[in-house]
Amino acid sequence: MSDNKLKLYGFNNLTKSLSFNIYDVCYAKSEREQRDYIAYIDDQYNSERLTNILLQVTDMIGAHVLNISKQDYEPQGASVTFLIAEDSMVKSKSGDTVVSHLDKSHVAVHTFPEYHPGNAIATFRVDIDVTTCGEITPLRTLDFLIGSFDSDIITMDYRVRGFTRDIDGKKLFLDHYITSIQNYISESILKKYDAIDINTYQANIFHTKMLIKDVELQNYLFNTDVYELPPQTRLDITNSLRREMIEIFSGTNIY
Repeated sequence: MSDNKLKLYGFNNLTKSLSFNIYDVCYAKSEREQRDYIAYIDDQYNSERLTNILLQVTDMIGAHVLNISKQDYEPQGASVTFLIAEDSMVKSKSGDTVVSHLDKSHVAVHTFPEYHPGNAIATFRVDIDVTTCGEITPLRTLDFLIGSFDSDIITMDYRVRGFTRDIDGKKLFLDHYITSIQNYISESILKKYDAIDINTYQANIFHTKMLIKDVELQNYLFNTDVYELPPQTRLDITNSLRREMIEIFSGTNIY
């Protein structure tokens, strides 16, 4: 987004919603490995760490945190939700604290660790939603969020709703440049993934899916050394992981 602010009549009323799922896939054959993997994920991505990630997100977009709600679930999973505002808290003449412009904005993250006994694949899914109203665009947080998790498959949706007006009264349905969500992802990240777009430009709706290109088997084994496995087993596990990723990426049961 340009550093030159648009000259608007009143407030910027555009609502921008960025929602995406991040999937981390792991091979855990035995029941013990699967339980250990779920416990590891629960420990690594508990509500406290998720809160710290979202605090950095709100700082990156220049938002002010009004309220934090967080929860660790049994047997697994966690959720964190922030209510945020675009502008800082200010003091009224009476001395009470008020918000200069409350934006109906929020940031939320939910985790869903699970495993599949049938094919020894464990999957960790993270749902993230960043909704802002006004000048703030959540797209600038993409690199940070993708890098904060082990991201094998990523599906992203971005939509700008409503309109605002410039000082001449002309309606503005978009206040920043975008032809694809990929415009806001660094080249160093994009080169690691195969990515496709499905966009509806007339409605300011953008959809991008990304699939990791290289599967380095050691990164997907839990409590197992890749060199302890015979070559054919390595190949079978790699194929199983790739099939799981392709089905999640395509949203279809292919195999």
